[in-house]
Amino acid sequence: MDKLANIASQKAQEYLNKDDDDSKPQQSQSQSQSQRQQQQQQQQGYEAHGGNYPAAGGFLRDDDDDDYRHAASEASRRAGSSGDTDLFSTVLGALTQKKGQLQKEDIDEDDAVKKHKKFFGDDDDDEEADDKGLGAAAAMQALKMFSSGDTGGQKQSQGGFMGLAMAEASRLFDQRQSQGKVAEGTSKESAIQQAGEMALKMYFKSQGEQQGGFMGLASKFMK
Repeated sequence: MDKLANIASQKAQEYLNKDDDDSKPQQSQSQSQSQRQQQQQQQQGYEAHGGNYPAAGGFLRDDDDDDYRHAASEASRRAGSSGDTDLFSTVLGALTQKKGQLQKEDIDEDDAVKKHKKFFGDDDDDEEADDKGLGAAAAMQALKMFSSGDTGGQKQSQGGFMGLAMAEASRLFDQRQSQGKVAEGTSKESAIQQAGEMALKMYFKSQGEQQGGFMGLASKFMK
C-alpha cells in the first residue's frame, strides 16, 4: 500500500509540475502581447500629434532632449554653409548647465537694440564686432523673427528660440568676417555661445509676469 501511495503521489506531483511548465509560456506570451500593445498605443499617440510634438500641445518641456536635438539640426540647416550641427549641439548642452545663472541675469536692453541696429540695420559704422555684440544682435533678430511668426523652421520652444539665435549668430559672424569686421580673438563658437545665452535670458524674461510672452518682449525692444 505504501508503495502504491508513493507512486500515486509521484504521479500527482509530475502532473502539477507539468501544469506549471505549461503555464509559463502562456504567461510570457501574454506579457509580450501586452508590451506590444502598449508600444503600439504610444507610437500611435506620438504620430497622431506630429512626431516631435507632445500630445498635450504647447511648449515642450525645457529639458526635453528631442527639443534640443531638433533645435541643433534646424539651426545648422538655417545657417547653411555657416552651420555645424555638432557645434550647435555642444553649445546648447553647455547652456543647459547655466540656466540657473542666466535666469538671474538681467539684459542690457539699450545695448542689445543698438547692436541689432548696427549689424542688421543701417547704423553700421564699420566697427569691428566682438562675440557679445554679435550674440546680442543675433538674439534680437531671433526675437524679431519669432514674434512675427517666422521661426526659421524651429519649434515654439526654449530650444527652438535658442537655436534660431545661434543660427543667426553663425551667419552674422561669417558675413562680418568676410568683410574684415570681426574683432581679434572673436571666434564663431564664442559668438554662438553669446547668442544662445542672450536668447535664454530673453526667454526667461518673456515668461515673467506681465511680459506677454515673445510678443510682449519684442514690443518692448522693437520700439
